[in-house]
Amino acid sequence: MSDHLIEIKGVTHAYQTAAGPLPVLRDLNIAVPEGGFAAVVGPSGCGKSTLTRLIAGLMKPDQGEVWLHGERVTGPRSTVGMAFQNPVLLEWRTILQNVLLPLEIVPTRLDRRAQQDRARHLLSLVGLEGFEEKRPSELSGGMRQRASLCRALVHQPDVLILDEPFGALDAFTREDLWQTMHRLKAEEPFTGVLITHDLRESIFLADEVFVLSGRPATVQYVLDVETQGARDIDQLYTAKAADQLNVLRHQIAVAQGRAPAEAAE
Repeated sequence: MSDHLIEIKGVTHAYQTAAGPLPVLRDLNIAVPEGGFAAVVGPSGCGKSTLTRLIAGLMKPDQGEVWLHGERVTGPRSTVGMAFQNPVLLEWRTILQNVLLPLEIVPTRLDRRAQQDRARHLLSLVGLEGFEEKRPSELSGGMRQRASLCRALVHQPDVLILDEPFGALDAFTREDLWQTMHRLKAEEPFTGVLITHDLRESIFLADEVFVLSGRPATVQYVLDVETQGARDIDQLYTAKAADQLNVLRHQIAVAQGRAPAEAAE
């Protein structure tokens, strides 16, 4: 049995349009070990968000297979949590009620008191203790995104998919949330997949960074971040981080057809 919790095997997918099929993914292969954190980067429109829908079982590939926990994904999975660039919180519900929403949909053995205790614990972990009864409009963008992360984790998913959740935030809030993600992962273990355009974000949060080629996308390059244990923002300003970012920038340029394919050192 594989030691990888997520396995994407030879996935090919195209969207059907009025002008004919639009190929998006081609023979894509990605594996993420249990407890690992993978980031996926690549040119705009190369199919990164399509990949998240395939992992979550919201779509089926034209060819190839997606496996979670050694089981082929054939439909939506309750063991997957998702957070997006737009927090999509419901204004008529309090922050606590928004976080509890998945537990109204996903079967759970927790009674109502235990559900609320769990939601409050998560909100405390991300610095939102005391804001449980506020409405989304009363919170800043960064605070709403923190609540969205809590909602994605409240049902204790095995896999957390992050589809550019920090892209619309200012630089300082973004860095603060990166560190929040590390705290959450330490307290609430999960296997993570991050879709991002921010290369600094990818090397700060992930263990491995998968660079996708231009459409139809396949895996062009894999960067092993080689960072163990707790991380600090200062690590992004080291020579090692600069080298990693230069490699990723080169690979993105290759994917966009702006640079030769020789590997950057």
